[in-house]
Amino acid sequence: MQFLVDPRLVRAFQVLFWLALVFACVMAFLPKPPHTPLDRFGDKIQHMIAFATLAGLATLAFGREARWRIIERLCSLGAVIEVVQSISWLNRTSDVRDWLADCIVVIIAVAVTAMFVPDRARPAGEV
Repeated sequence: MQFLVDPRLVRAFQVLFWLALVFACVMAFLPKPPHTPLDRFGDKIQHMIAFATLAGLATLAFGREARWRIIERLCSLGAVIEVVQSISWLNRTSDVRDWLADCIVVIIAVAVTAMFVPDRARPAGEV
């Protein structure tokens, strides 16, 4: 899928990733997030959809060579979200199972998306 290396498309995936990241964090940190059609499926499904989207977009935006970094950073984000949600005045609940769901779906989404992303040359100096 060589079209996935088009710089304009990669840039679009990067912009979409950052927009999705901001949206996910705002929704996670709001004391009373708005109701969505996904509410009936439960909190875990919302976490899984958000993190699958972030992982897919990150893999498309930042390439196959960074997939372990993507997994590590998105799993860390999931942990930070759970810590912030444990702040009592937010009236949110923290649950380690949400974080585990985030991590599992990130690993799966990165693995699946990476199958479609061609190898890109690493920039000089990148490890």
